[in-house]
Amino acid sequence: MTSNLQYCFENMNKSLTLYIVLGLLTILTVAGNLLVIISIAYFNQLHSPTNFLIASLACADFEIFCRLHCYLNVSLCLASIFHLCFISVDRYVAVNNPLIYPVKFTVPVSGMFVGVAWTFSLVYSVYVVFTGANEEELQELVNGLSCEGTCQLILNKTQVAVSSLLYFISFFTVIALYSKIVAVAKRQARMIEIMSNTTQLSDFNNRLSRRERKAAKTLGVPVFAFLVFWSPLFITVIINAFLNFITPPLVIHIVVWFAYSNSAINPLIYSLFYPWFRKAMKVIVSCKILRFDCSTMSLFSE
Repeated sequence: MTSNLQYCFENMNKSLTLYIVLGLLTILTVAGNLLVIISIAYFNQLHSPTNFLIASLACADFEIFCRLHCYLNVSLCLASIFHLCFISVDRYVAVNNPLIYPVKFTVPVSGMFVGVAWTFSLVYSVYVVFTGANEEELQELVNGLSCEGTCQLILNKTQVAVSSLLYFISFFTVIALYSKIVAVAKRQARMIEIMSNTTQLSDFNNRLSRRERKAAKTLGVPVFAFLVFWSPLFITVIINAFLNFITPPLVIHIVVWFAYSNSAINPLIYSLFYPWFRKAMKVIVSCKILRFDCSTMSLFSE
C-alpha cells in the first residue's frame, strides 16, 4: 500500500535537522506574537489605535499552521500587507498633524481599518483557495507536483498577477508615505530649532511632534522588514509563473520560509525598539499578571 506513495523529501538526509530548525522558528513565531497580543490586550496604557493595528498584525503573523493551511497562508499574508499599509497611514497622519491626529484617528477608526483588512483578506482567500481558481489551466502541473510530505499552493498567472499587484501597490504606498514622513520630520525639526525659545504651547507642540516622529521611526523598522522579507517571494512567484513554473522547488521553499521568518522577527524588533514591550514582556513572563492586577501600571517613561 505504502509502496505507491511518492514522498517529497525521501532522499534528503538532512531533513530531520531542517524540520527541527523550522519547528523552532514556528515556536518562536507563536510565542513572540502571543506576547505582543497579550501585552496590548491586557495593559490599559497600550489601548491606542496604533497598538490595536500592531496587535492585529501579530494575529496575522500566525501563518505557519491542506486547503486550510493554504487558506490561512493567503489570507494572513494579505492581512499583513494591509495592516502595514494602514500603520504607515497612521504614522503619516500622526507626524503630519500631531494635534489633529488624536481626534481623527480614534480607536473606532482603527477598528474600521482592522475590519477592512481582515474582511477583504478572508473573503478573497476563500475565492482563491476553495473555488480552485488558483489551479485553473494548471491541473497537469498540480498532479505532477503532488507528493506526501508537503502542502503547497500553486497560483496560475491570473492569481499571481492579482496578488503581486496588491503587494506592490502596498509596497509603493508604504515607500511614498514614509518618504513624506521623513520630509515632514525634517521640516518640523527645523521649525523646532527656530522656535525653541517661544511659548509654553509651542513647547508642548514640539514635544508632541518629537514623540510622533520617534514613533514613526520605530514603526518604520517592522514595516520595512516586511518589505525586505516578502519581496523575494513575490518576485520569485512572478518570474516562476511567467516562465512556465521552471523554478526549482528548493528555491521556492527557501523564499517561502524566508518570508515566513518575518513573523518571528517582528516580536524581536518590538523588544529592541519598544521599551513598553520589554516591560510588558517581563510582567507576562514572570506571571505577575496572574497574581496582581497590572493592567493599569505605567509602561512609559514619560
